[in-house]
Amino acid sequence: MLFQGVLTKMKTEFSEPIQYFLNLENDFIHLNQLLHKTISLSFVKYQCLNCGNDREIYRQGFCKSCFFEVPQAADWIMRPELSTAHLDKEDRDLEYEKRMQLQPHIVYLANSSNIKVGVTRKSQVPTRWIDQGAHEAIEIVEAPNRYLAGITEVALKEHISDKTNWRKMLTNSVEDEDLKAYRSKLIPFVPEEAKAYVIDENEETELHFPVVQYPEKVNSLNLKKNPEFSGVLKGIKGQYLIFEDNTVFNVRANEGLVVAISVS
Repeated sequence: MLFQGVLTKMKTEFSEPIQYFLNLENDFIHLNQLLHKTISLSFVKYQCLNCGNDREIYRQGFCKSCFFEVPQAADWIMRPELSTAHLDKEDRDLEYEKRMQLQPHIVYLANSSNIKVGVTRKSQVPTRWIDQGAHEAIEIVEAPNRYLAGITEVALKEHISDKTNWRKMLTNSVEDEDLKAYRSKLIPFVPEEAKAYVIDENEETELHFPVVQYPEKVNSLNLKKNPEFSGVLKGIKGQYLIFEDNTVFNVRANEGLVVAISVS
């Protein structure tokens, strides 16, 4: 089987285990079915996710000029506390910003390599947790907009990490934690503006990934430097493909690359 198309982040379905799909414009690949098969990846060219041109990808699937222009790459994406749509103030595109920012957002705890605090749109639960490779997660606050969720995250990360150690996540060097207990400890630090949106009571969500063999030591594949790779697929976790020889490939970090994929 031979496929070709521009990479975008894998689509997922919350199931037992998580189901993964790769959308390559003209092909839709159910990746769980490829476990134990040999997959060959070849870098073909670049294709910016905004302008579509063959320009080197700068970040998040965009060429450099698009990255500094499109609203999908504005600073408030990574730093929700910088959101301004609730003030009717434009950053790059007010209509887009209102659509994205002025909707319910969740502040959560997730355990992938360690317990971390994060923010996502309510509509992205549990997709965000899947993308981070979290094996358990719990909501703390449901805010009506991105700004309130953002300032809550800023307050809470004074007391707990907001980072994931992706190498630990991929080697499964993690322990189960009592997220409800951590949640209770953090609630007093929620800012006054967001206290009314604290979720009174809820349970942890558990996630199970389709991995039959975790790498002992992670070797990250860079298709720009090594444009040809072939390996036996042994797992999928977060946005990573895990191969038998300890190679891992971050699909999301390679958005905007056109690749040829063969399966045998």
